[in-house]
Amino acid sequence: MITRETIDKVFETARVEEVIGDFVQLKRAGSNYKGLSPFSDERSPSFMVSPVKQIWKDFSSGKGGSVVTFLMEHEHFTYPEAIRFLANKYNIEIEETETSQEDKIEANEKESMYLVSEFAKTYFHDTLLNTEEGKAIGLSYFKERGFTNETIAKFGLGYSPETWDVFTKEALSKGYQLDYLEKVGLTILREDGKHFDRFKGRVMFPIQSLSGRNLGFGGRILTNDKKAAKYLNSPESEIYHKSKVLYGIFHAKQAIAKQNNCYLVEGYTDVIQLHQAGIENVVASSGTALTPDQIRLINRLTKNITVLFDGDAAGLRASIRGIDLILEEGMNVKVCTFPDGDDPDSFAKKNSYEDLVLYLENNAKDFIQFKASLLMDEANNDPIKKADLIRDMVVSISKIPDRIKREIYIQECSRIMDISEQVLLNTLAQLVQKDISEAGKKLKQEQKAFEVVKNEPLIQHEKVNIVYELERKLIEMLLLYGSQEADFDDFILKANDDGEMIEEKESSTEKVHRRIYLSLQEDEVELANPLFKELYNDLISYYNQNEEFNIEHYLMQLSSEHSAIVTDILMLEEKELLHNWEAKNIYVKSKNQNVSQYVSETIVSLREYLINKLIMDLMQSYSSEEENDLQELMTTINDYNKLKVNLTNKIGRIRSTYL
Repeated sequence: MITRETIDKVFETARVEEVIGDFVQLKRAGSNYKGLSPFSDERSPSFMVSPVKQIWKDFSSGKGGSVVTFLMEHEHFTYPEAIRFLANKYNIEIEETETSQEDKIEANEKESMYLVSEFAKTYFHDTLLNTEEGKAIGLSYFKERGFTNETIAKFGLGYSPETWDVFTKEALSKGYQLDYLEKVGLTILREDGKHFDRFKGRVMFPIQSLSGRNLGFGGRILTNDKKAAKYLNSPESEIYHKSKVLYGIFHAKQAIAKQNNCYLVEGYTDVIQLHQAGIENVVASSGTALTPDQIRLINRLTKNITVLFDGDAAGLRASIRGIDLILEEGMNVKVCTFPDGDDPDSFAKKNSYEDLVLYLENNAKDFIQFKASLLMDEANNDPIKKADLIRDMVVSISKIPDRIKREIYIQECSRIMDISEQVLLNTLAQLVQKDISEAGKKLKQEQKAFEVVKNEPLIQHEKVNIVYELERKLIEMLLLYGSQEADFDDFILKANDDGEMIEEKESSTEKVHRRIYLSLQEDEVELANPLFKELYNDLISYYNQNEEFNIEHYLMQLSSEHSAIVTDILMLEEKELLHNWEAKNIYVKSKNQNVSQYVSETIVSLREYLINKLIMDLMQSYSSEEENDLQELMTTINDYNKLKVNLTNKIGRIRSTYL
């Protein structure tokens, strides 16, 4: 197990904005940063990072927490893995105590699959470099491609031996289970119980996640076996989803964010060769058709994509469909093709970095220009084909969510195709109207499933859960002001010299957390919401052990569920910044009451609400017709009502005291 000292050092050193900045493109918003949510599909940023508080909050999904929580949520790390990742990033030496057998057994299935995949990566890379077969076949192939030793090490390239089950036997001898080898697709298990290696006789390309975890492999065969696929990918598994992964994203993420552009290519070697040439902001779809999930992965880092084509006609047509998907996500697309006979791999190999950069800059066309020139070649002055291609162009433009961009592209299309803007605008309007009509039909179909009874009101306003709001306020006060001292005023009934009972104001200075605790203890109040109750007990315990409240230290011990609540409360001000109310001429009223008033009013309001609930429960539970039972009930309710009046008066006195 990792020692407490190491964990504390990681939390002290790691910067939430730096770590999250590797996964999400962040832009400064005052003293904070904001970006697109990595947990949901959105076009307006609702993801906030606070460098001062060292926390993050995703208002679209409700998730939030510390830098460790982010890695656990985004990369599905376990807590120790997140600590190890951060320690490695910040060059912190990890001190460990011996791991118990129970801890090893508790490693979940998903984690076991990651471990198997990581072992395979190491095995294939070692086989490439340190065995006769690996060097003679695999290493010589990579050297022929022009890859240096540094590049081979950087991308963890490897080789799987030609023998049927040598890898599987090695993995089993190291204690890895056959079940997990099969689940990640490294081993194929036959019905007769025999097994063999999926990637035998292939050079191996490890496929990594955004954080660098090994998810799967691509394997290329080097023989001329026509029955075998040239490239073979890992099958879909719990850790590898082909449509959600981009090859090279781990090595490219920082360069993409820095350059504010992503080059998109087709194959593994295209990515590797461009990296070696100095172009690092490049990823590949790994031979699959581009998917919305892959586009959104890039969208977190930049709004700009440049698609690099090798000029193959069939490939170009297929890639054009991918361009429409990119446009739908509201991104900017450019296209660059290479001279006949060249692809990104071969072109990068025979050109210097300076020449390569210059070529990409000079030959990257806006998608509308590229598509127009490509389709015009196909139309070959045929008026019918030209009409079809113009419609095709407008279909692409209709995918763009931004109306201003759509109009600019219509103007450009009009100029290139020599056709009036009005005709194009009319065609665009028809397409947009068609989309709206189809969306309307879909909405009506969905509404049928939720039809209401005719006599019921069409609009039902959701009732405010008062006790939930009050309990949430208590947690908010403990988080924001718990360690502060404040002056509290109490109103005590005392007898004067004439024997009359009068109220006297007594003042005391107390820590806010102590005031809240003693007040709830006095009334024997327990919070109703289970999560708030757990947080309340946890916070009181924390304050009893610590003089000051340290958010980073506190978040270390919280579950993701509790972290989401805590960060939601701590990021209230940032949430208001996202709305930008003032720009809409809406001015949010700020709290002008002091902490004492806020605490006192909330506690008294909770008491008042609970008394109201008691009265309602008593009235609903009464069913007896006995007169003495009714009399006893009415006496009890009357006593409660008197107490309620006193509490209402007390709220008034609190407000007048602090005005």
